[in-house]
Amino acid sequence: MSRKLCAKGAAAWRSRVGASGHLRLHHQARVQAAITGKTPDGEPIKGDYKFTDEFPMADGFEENAEFFTLTYETPVSITHNRAFARIAPLLWLRAGSRGPRIEKLPAAGWAVVQAYGLLAEVDTATPFIKAVSNAKDMRVAFIVTDDDRRFQALARRLPDGVEPVRLYESYLTNFSFANGE
Repeated sequence: MSRKLCAKGAAAWRSRVGASGHLRLHHQARVQAAITGKTPDGEPIKGDYKFTDEFPMADGFEENAEFFTLTYETPVSITHNRAFARIAPLLWLRAGSRGPRIEKLPAAGWAVVQAYGLLAEVDTATPFIKAVSNAKDMRVAFIVTDDDRRFQALARRLPDGVEPVRLYESYLTNFSFANGE
C-alpha cells in the first residue's frame, strides 16, 4: 500500500488490512496454528514437518507465544498510575519473558515473581529485599523512585546477580521516545 502512497490512516489502508489489522489477520493466526497444530477453525493441520525429526504438523510445538498491542497513552493516565497494566508486559519482556507477570501495581507496595520484582513504594523496601533474597531465579528488580540517592541505596542492598532498574514515578519518562521535547 505504501507504494501507492496510501497513508496508514487513510480509508484505503483500513479497508486493505481490516479492523483487526494485517498482523492479527494473517501472521498471528499462522503462528498460533503452528504452535497448536490446529487451524483457526479448530481443525488439525494436515501434513508433516520435515526437519531433523519428521512429525505431523497437527502435533504443534511445545512452545508458546503472546501478542501485544502497542498503544499510545495520555500523559494524564500515566501520571495518575492508570496505565500500569499497559506497561506491565514491557517490564516482563525486559526481565527475560519468563514466568508470571506483575499485571497491576501491588497493594503491598512491592511484588516478586519468578524473573523480576517491582518495588513501587520505597517505604516497603525491607520486605521486598527479603523476598528478592529468597527468590532463586530473579534477575531484575524494578525500583520506582525519582530520588537518585534512594535508588542507589536500594540497589546496593540487592543480592548479587539481581540487576536494579530504575523506574521514574511518572513512568511516562521511562517509555517516552527521545524526540527533542
